[in-house]
Amino acid sequence: MQLQYFFQSLWGIINEMSPYILLGFLIAGFLHVFIKPAAMSRHLAGSGIMPVVKAALFGIPLPLCSCGVLPTAVALRRQGASKGATTSFLIATPQTGVDSIAATYSLLGLPFAILRPIAALIGSVIGGGAVNKLAQDEDSIPDTMPASCCASTRKDEYAGLSLPRKIVEAVRYGLVDMVASVGKWLVIGLVIAALITVLVPDQLFLSLNRYPLLAMGVMILVAVPMYVCATGSIPIAMSLMLKGLSPGVAFVLLMAGPAANFASVMVLSRTMGRRATLIYVGSVVATAIGFGLMIDYLLPSGWFIPQTSHLMSCHDGHSGTPLFPTVCSILLGLLLIYTAIKSHSHNNTHTHNPNKNTMRREYIIEGMSCPHCQATVTKAISALSGAENVTTDLSTGTAIVEGEVSPEAVKEAVYNAGFTIR
Repeated sequence: MQLQYFFQSLWGIINEMSPYILLGFLIAGFLHVFIKPAAMSRHLAGSGIMPVVKAALFGIPLPLCSCGVLPTAVALRRQGASKGATTSFLIATPQTGVDSIAATYSLLGLPFAILRPIAALIGSVIGGGAVNKLAQDEDSIPDTMPASCCASTRKDEYAGLSLPRKIVEAVRYGLVDMVASVGKWLVIGLVIAALITVLVPDQLFLSLNRYPLLAMGVMILVAVPMYVCATGSIPIAMSLMLKGLSPGVAFVLLMAGPAANFASVMVLSRTMGRRATLIYVGSVVATAIGFGLMIDYLLPSGWFIPQTSHLMSCHDGHSGTPLFPTVCSILLGLLLIYTAIKSHSHNNTHTHNPNKNTMRREYIIEGMSCPHCQATVTKAISALSGAENVTTDLSTGTAIVEGEVSPEAVKEAVYNAGFTIR
């Protein structure tokens, strides 16, 4: 019976989210294709508060999780973005995204969907401004490239394409690359949410509501090592609310979980400096708790009721589901399966021909932690003159490069993409 309830709950959550997730992925694809990286770097350069605000506004709609945003932010920093703007971008981007905002609306309602980007904006501007004031001169790994390297920084890869071709690339990026990037974390979040719904007693979290600050502190301690992306955190937050946890505590999970994880902190400490990293973490935690308290004590509780009509119908035994969400759920499932198979075959296929007299070198890439990172590294190295075949393995963090290309050129291309070679 519990197993049946688990699958009913899982299917109900997927049906609620899938149309909005697919819409968000499509919008994300168009943002990726039509927003030029050079324009972002230009707007984020310089001192003052405006680059910090622009970085937050750029980052809020971008659908990058924290592992995907790290190389993007490091690359922006190396192309001239200020340290404060880079910090602002790092705070705002993983907490939101058009896909997670749409999915938040589908499960948690409009107030949550509005408050997430507002909290991300305020927290990122505060964090970026504080870094400009308190950590701008802190020593860290060199972030800007010498003048001779400016020509090799990443350009708009879609500049020469026609409008129909750009639209095709936008759809492909949204429904393939984006699904590959967040698919793992989305599946984990859905499974955890269904398990909470089935296995966790309703009374477990009720006692924590008497001590809101303690509950939020516990949520941060759980969310940081667990790490879940902005979209994957939504079904978990909904399930916790259905078990009695307050909306404010669930909001802390939504904001702190995607942004303040161990991997982000370690990379930031090396790239931005320890003081800037502490400000980053402090801004994320303080903003999440501040908005969580505001939700619980200042805003009407009726605003924060999860959209659970479909889940309740599943629990009550009504099996009828609307056709459109079902089709979207099936499509999302097929895309997840396709990208998983594609990623696995890419990781395990090496096309090296031993009979061909071609130079072959293997590099260890630091910071490559998701399919989005893997695709970025592959594209960066493949664009080099003389690179005949490039194979990146996400599981081992390696890149095998065949062709007449120097290690220095590979190292520079990887560096410009936001990663490093060990």
